[in-house]
Amino acid sequence: MISTREPTPRNCESRREPPHCFHSSCIIFHSHQQCFGFQFHHLRASASRSFAMVCSALSRVAHAHICLVRRASHVCRGHQHRAWGSRPITSDFAASGAPGSVLELLGKSYPQDDHTNLTRKVLSKVGRNLYNQHHHPLWLIKERVKEHFYKQYVGRFGTPLFSVYDDLSPVVTTWQNFDSLLIPADHPSRKKGDNYYLNRTHMLRAHTSAHQWDLLHAGLDAFLVVGDVYRRDQIDTQHYPVFHQLEGVRLFSKHELFAGIKDGESLRLFEHGSRSAHKQETHSMEALKLIEFDLKQTLSRLVAHLFGDGLETRWVDCYFPFTHPSFEMEINFRGEWLEVLGCGVMEQQLVNSAGAQDRIGWAFGLGLERLAMILYDIPDIRLFWSEDERFLKQFRLSDINQKVSFQPLSKYPAMTNDISFWLPSENYAEIDFYDLVRNIGGDLVEKVDLIDKFEHPK
Repeated sequence: MISTREPTPRNCESRREPPHCFHSSCIIFHSHQQCFGFQFHHLRASASRSFAMVCSALSRVAHAHICLVRRASHVCRGHQHRAWGSRPITSDFAASGAPGSVLELLGKSYPQDDHTNLTRKVLSKVGRNLYNQHHHPLWLIKERVKEHFYKQYVGRFGTPLFSVYDDLSPVVTTWQNFDSLLIPADHPSRKKGDNYYLNRTHMLRAHTSAHQWDLLHAGLDAFLVVGDVYRRDQIDTQHYPVFHQLEGVRLFSKHELFAGIKDGESLRLFEHGSRSAHKQETHSMEALKLIEFDLKQTLSRLVAHLFGDGLETRWVDCYFPFTHPSFEMEINFRGEWLEVLGCGVMEQQLVNSAGAQDRIGWAFGLGLERLAMILYDIPDIRLFWSEDERFLKQFRLSDINQKVSFQPLSKYPAMTNDISFWLPSENYAEIDFYDLVRNIGGDLVEKVDLIDKFEHPK
């Protein structure tokens, strides 16, 4: 679920060439005294033709007295931004898995074997941590979720109830990613075709749930985990081999769950029953109803915080190996039902194995890209990897809760061209040049800036 890294916009800086020159995309027209200069950001094909037409028109101007330098940016308003270019993703692997070969990643060495299937493209994304880059749209979503949990859920001493972990290594063991979550050995989600393996025992995590068991085993009972996750997937605007998840877990003791309930002391968390489509065999019906209610109320409040009050939601039954019962939450956004997160009551076997046998809990997971694409009208998941300033500056907000809607950019990155020419000695106004640019370049031209003036002393 992600994209190739886009190329850096080409910047052809203004060059001080002698008269009578044509160098790259910088041109200078001249007559006997003064010159006039422009710098253009143009598109690869149509805009370059427009640029040539502008040059041809300006070549008819003579007898100048003032030299001006302009800069113009070209944007194709009718196209959505795709600044990463149109080159196919490379399929060459970072390692062949030859005996004795070693893969270096995040300061550690991993021997390769017949399971190694990492590509250089995917390896180049490890460590980017977009969700920790200030004012990145994924960072905005993360911070909004953190803010909500910090304010809504406070511990006994006035400190946040939920701790946040957003710097855990994406390299995990296959036991962490699968076995700790009760995923069977023959489950299709373990396939090499779905995951990125360093070797048979280590991989790039396929979900942030890979850290659940370790954090529970460390004694935590309320936490959020944020991180990049890796899955081999199809290529389209909604999928990319790297995306980002936020995981939430909360455990309850008997006292915490039944506090405020009439005769709560007589109620039990556990029982020896039978498993059904709606309940685990070890949970009492009272505990199940309360934990499910708390889970859905917690997530309903979170979604209301992100999208605003009055949002229509619904719950859909689903299946996850590590929760039961399990649900997906859908929201009615602009007349369309959209799935935004998955959740459920944690499998008691998982909780028990981590050393919290006297507690019951819930867990949820959501995709940061999914929420950001909905909230900020971002049409393509690959945009999140953009280093184009035109994309990034749209999300530099003074308030993380401020509403913002992505403004489409050119499908090509901006490219800069300089144009310099001599002005006529009279009957010239700046608006004439603007009209000339508009007539020839049309809506491809985004901006024209004066960057320099020169007058020949003779």
